[in-house]
Amino acid sequence: MRTLLSGWLLSLLLAFSPAMNCRTDSTETAGQSGKKRIVFIAGGCSHPHGEHEHKAGCLLLAKRLNEALPSVEAEVYSDGWPKESAFRNAAAIVVYGDGGEGNVTNRHLDQIDALMKKGVGLTCIHFAVEVPKGRPGDHYLNWIGGYFEPFWSVNPVWTAEFTSLPQHPVTRGVKPFTSKDEWYYHMRFREGMEGVTPILTTVPPASTLNRPEGSHSSNPHVRAEIGKPQHLAWCRERPDGGRGFGITGGHYHRVWADDNYRKLVLNAIAWTAGVDLPAGGVDSPTPTPAEMEANQCIK
Repeated sequence: MRTLLSGWLLSLLLAFSPAMNCRTDSTETAGQSGKKRIVFIAGGCSHPHGEHEHKAGCLLLAKRLNEALPSVEAEVYSDGWPKESAFRNAAAIVVYGDGGEGNVTNRHLDQIDALMKKGVGLTCIHFAVEVPKGRPGDHYLNWIGGYFEPFWSVNPVWTAEFTSLPQHPVTRGVKPFTSKDEWYYHMRFREGMEGVTPILTTVPPASTLNRPEGSHSSNPHVRAEIGKPQHLAWCRERPDGGRGFGITGGHYHRVWADDNYRKLVLNAIAWTAGVDLPAGGVDSPTPTPAEMEANQCIK
């Protein structure tokens, strides 16, 4: 009897918890009436434990959005691109996975573009901001305002200090912070930054270019910019009414335990979905060690 009761209670908790909305079967999920649907697309495991924890990061961020914003219904899809029906009534999409030639968006450009033209928002986190130059890069310039372009942008691990933040809904309640991460910079942005608003800006130290020249490490273009401010997160408001956000950090899973880092990204995701953000931004409790460890890849 005790076993049956415990099982019933666990099922009840899971059924009513907004934290465990993770689907791997790519089936349709209709949005609840009046709620902004946010579709998270989590990439697979590709790095050592604690790095590129796409599924764990998406589940944590989605859980915090569902807990903090009654107007939001966030759901995570993993193990591949969801069926088209998964995007029905979506207000925004979040992509957190590997990038470059392996960016999952490369194979779905037309589908995503159609959604963008309907005003759907898009957030790309860390490696997901990298796509090949050409058609994918051109789409990113339109959708979110910028992207990582090989032999132009670089991907060092360094400690970035953000001593001031611009006044924008995405920065509501966010205090200046410092974070060691794999912060990409010297991104390829729209000409003249048209429609693009920098959110996180700092001056990378010259030591970030100590590696040999390569597609991601150093190049003449970025070396000519040593000592100049670089934008590591930004947002874009498109003429069609849609919104985009990109952030180059997010390599290490531990960054989501930083209250300011996490709030900035939660604000940005909600903003891309057209949510009217609270004056103090999206408040969420600091994840417990157990929450941080949950759903990570085991290697």
